Amino acid sequence: MKPLFDHNLSYRLVAALAHLYPGSAHVREVGLHVALDEAVWNYAAQQGFVLVSKDTDFYQRSLVFGPPPKVIWLRVGNCSTDDVAALLQTRHQDVLAFDEDTDASCLALS
Repeated sequence: MKPLFDHNLSYRLVAALAHLYPGSAHVREVGLHVALDEAVWNYAAQQGFVLVSKDTDFYQRSLVFGPPPKVIWLRVGNCSTDDVAALLQTRHQDVLAFDEDTDASCLALS
């Protein structure tokens, strides 16, 4: 499971979570930091990423279009990068189970 972190999350999450989520990337690393949601969605689907975002737009897309890509919707409001990293560490087993579930399109974490 390799996350693609959306622009509303810090690029520092890639390094902070590399031990749990190898192969992850941030939209700024792949030239999509100012791209439209559709371009980010398509890139994630084509490259085998799971989109991680605080944005409800990707959550809504996952309900309409289904996977790929899958979406992890972080419902955490305004919080620090360390808080987001801690959430994704604490819920690692849930994230892995979500990735394996062929019927699931979105996982909301709070």
